[in-house]
Amino acid sequence: MKTVTIYTDGACSGNPGPGGWGAILEYRGRERELSGAEAQTTNNRMELTAVIRALEQLREPCAVELYSDSKYIIDALSLGWARGWQAKGWKKPDKKPALNPDLWQRLLELCELHSVNCHWVKGHADNPKNNRCDQLAVEAREKLAAETPDLL
Repeated sequence: MKTVTIYTDGACSGNPGPGGWGAILEYRGRERELSGAEAQTTNNRMELTAVIRALEQLREPCAVELYSDSKYIIDALSLGWARGWQAKGWKKPDKKPALNPDLWQRLLELCELHSVNCHWVKGHADNPKNNRCDQLAVEAREKLAAETPDLL
């Protein structure tokens, strides 16, 4: 099984508001950068989208080392929260609805294909790859805003 390293980040101006996401995939010393944006979204949706879009690029099952500054994603995957929400019909232990079930459903499907090992990194700190993902996310959000100011 190939081992791929993925770094991701999401950014949002307002919550909800215009948002962007960025990802870097590394394999055998080569890197690929991805990014995108949405007019009305949340920071957590952009964080999830970054991971999903990166995993969707993989053409075969891989061992994935996932690095994110999102405790929401890292804890929900590594501590099993997302599987628990899914098993309870997308309800949290307090009986409130889990947020973003559409994205969590897709992410869990991808996690069944790949072996994903999660790593939390401090955001806006000394991790150059995380900082680059943040830059990609912000640039994608700003590009969308410049191209479609009436949508925002």
